[in-house]
This record gives sequence, C-alpha cells and structure tokens, in this order.
Amino acid sequence: MALENFHCLRCNHKYKAEFSKKEWPRELTCPKCKSNSVRWLKKRAAKGAGKKDS
Repeated sequence: MALENFHCLRCNHKYKAEFSKKEWPRELTCPKCKSNSVRWLKKRAAKGAGKKDS
C-alpha cells in the first residue's frame, strides 16, 4: 500500500491515506466531515510524457 492524495468534494479537505489498486473501487470517507464524496487525486503524467518525436 502507498500513501495517495484524496479530495473531499463537500468540505474541500485534501488529505493523504493508504491506498491499494487491488482494493479499488472502495467507499472512501472524509476524515473531517465524514462525507462519502471523496475523489482520488491521481498523479498526472509529466508534461510531454508519452509524445513521440517526428
């Protein structure tokens, strides 16, 4: 398991929690407001990653 970033859509709280893709999808709860409207903030690819030179 690794620490990943999550974002609560209700109270706008951003936090880190343990996460494993094996357990995904799973119900997540915000530790601040207890809402279940939580989204995983996936890491974005670096700018220009994956582009081929012509």
